[in-house]
Amino acid sequence: MSTAERNGAPAPADGAPVSTEKPAAAPAAPRRGPQPMAGPGRFMGGQPAEKSLDFKASSRRLLKLLEPDKTLVYGIFVLAVFAVALSVTGPKILGEATDKIFRGAFGPNGVDFDEVGVILGWAVAVYVLSGVLSIIQSRVANAVLQRAVKRLRTDVEEKIGRLPLSYFDKQPRGEVLSRVTNDIDNLGQTLQQTMSQLLFSLLTIVGVLGMMFWISWLLALVALVTVPVSVIVAARIGKTAQPQFIAQWRSTGKLNAHIEEMYTGHALVKVFGRQAESAETFRAENDRLYAASFKAQFASGLMQPAMMFIGNLNYVLVAVIGGLRVSSGTLSIGDVQAFVQYSRQFSQPLTQAASMSNLIQSGVASAERVFELLDAPEQAPDPNPPARPSSLLGRVSFENVAFSYTPDKPLITDLSLTVAPGETVAIVGPTGAGKTTLVNLLMRFYEVTGGRITLDGVDTAAMSREELRSAVGMVLQDTWLFGGTIADNIAYGATGATRDEICAAAKAAHADRFIRTLPDGYDTVVDDEGTGISAGEKQLITIARAFLAEPTILVLDEATSSVDTRTEVLIQRAMARLRDGRTAFVIAHRLSTIRDADTILVMENGAIVEQGTHTTLLAAAGAYARLYESQFAAAPAEVD
Repeated sequence: MSTAERNGAPAPADGAPVSTEKPAAAPAAPRRGPQPMAGPGRFMGGQPAEKSLDFKASSRRLLKLLEPDKTLVYGIFVLAVFAVALSVTGPKILGEATDKIFRGAFGPNGVDFDEVGVILGWAVAVYVLSGVLSIIQSRVANAVLQRAVKRLRTDVEEKIGRLPLSYFDKQPRGEVLSRVTNDIDNLGQTLQQTMSQLLFSLLTIVGVLGMMFWISWLLALVALVTVPVSVIVAARIGKTAQPQFIAQWRSTGKLNAHIEEMYTGHALVKVFGRQAESAETFRAENDRLYAASFKAQFASGLMQPAMMFIGNLNYVLVAVIGGLRVSSGTLSIGDVQAFVQYSRQFSQPLTQAASMSNLIQSGVASAERVFELLDAPEQAPDPNPPARPSSLLGRVSFENVAFSYTPDKPLITDLSLTVAPGETVAIVGPTGAGKTTLVNLLMRFYEVTGGRITLDGVDTAAMSREELRSAVGMVLQDTWLFGGTIADNIAYGATGATRDEICAAAKAAHADRFIRTLPDGYDTVVDDEGTGISAGEKQLITIARAFLAEPTILVLDEATSSVDTRTEVLIQRAMARLRDGRTAFVIAHRLSTIRDADTILVMENGAIVEQGTHTTLLAAAGAYARLYESQFAAAPAEVD
């Protein structure tokens, strides 16, 4: 695990953003985050990608999830065939019993109940064995389907690790979470509830149809008259319901994105008095979800009553014509009884298959949303074999680096910079100047579009991302804690750290005192929101995490923005010890915190306009001097 991941948001997705700073050309360049929407919906995340459902292709891809267990799938099929074969022979055996009773009742010798008992015993044995095979088949199918869903979750998790940061910039977090959770859960439930039942239904149709033709080809043809009608009705209803299921799950993703965003920022929503607007957006999205869900369920709900109506027509036709065949002596009463049962068995799986279409359509709609995530463009793979510096010292060089978020809007052009091992480089400039972007490029959260960045003489693009980031520790302006104890959160910076080492790191970051005042001290449990501790205390914990990691390169992005002035002074002294012997990049807006930096870079519009020490830059009376005066002068100074 990289030190960068240990000291900030974990980077399986190739990085959470280093900060929320926007690019220089803010009106033109895309935001690094969900796009705002006009009107009441501007609090809600951007819309998910839309794509018409290719039902056949998505279904085939869904079935490919079962390929790793194809041997068990064949076993499931064999078990189902035997179970259905036994089940469909039951009515024929019962028909034989009926004929024995009928002939005995109207014959001279009476009913041979012993013979009838033997026949009924065979019928019971057949049905019991069929049930046992069905149970075994269901259990094996359950294991296969659950393993398939488990593999799908694993594929999605690994895919997220290969996605570039730009993907998450364009997708609302709630929408991504909805695909990973709701859609996969819905897909799993769909497979669980339909696959085995659908297999039994199809095999039952085939088996029953064979028995019907064996008994009477004429009655079998009569029963088949209603099949085309059933197919047409099912296709029409399915075609009507499918777009509504797509809209239902798309609306679910939007609603989740809005809820997640409002929950995360509920304090700001209240501060700015946007509760009514947020509630109105929620109601609008909830209404859309209700409308789409109602239409989808209503349309698909028509399937079962329509199939039952057609099945009843088929039953009436079979009963009438079968009665006529009995009266003419062509068929026995037992054969007609069996045929009536087969007629019911024939229409029942048709009805079941049709009624499952709503689940199948909903599941395939969810599958497509998951497949869209799996098909998203990935970051370039690491070189194989990757290059490695002969010795990791911390010399960083930017050589004619160019970068843009969109090809037609350059942000950084022809930037060159060399940082010697152990130097501290402060990066200052107005918001949107490209300060955080520079660090993002160093970490390869984004790839340069021109030039190159080297670490100890090796192009970072030729290194593996994991090895590059393992050399870098980060303390971010936006703190990140996971659910666990405070000691565990600090130890996230170094695997196998002892309690003494954790406490020493906390003391160095001036976090020990407040930690010991908590009810359980270092064993106090916090959630991922850091409930119960202040923003400044959370930042101290992340700084202690960086102390424990001891990286070669240190990145500090407004690392003291949430602490008071006195604590800031103490932390600055601790940071000076932490930076000793390490290459450090310090992004700062408060210029008083970077006076001791070896080099100060002043960035404007993606370019370095000045560089030097604090004293020399003030003497130059340029951009840095204007920034400095704007912070400490009595009146605001204009920044060119």
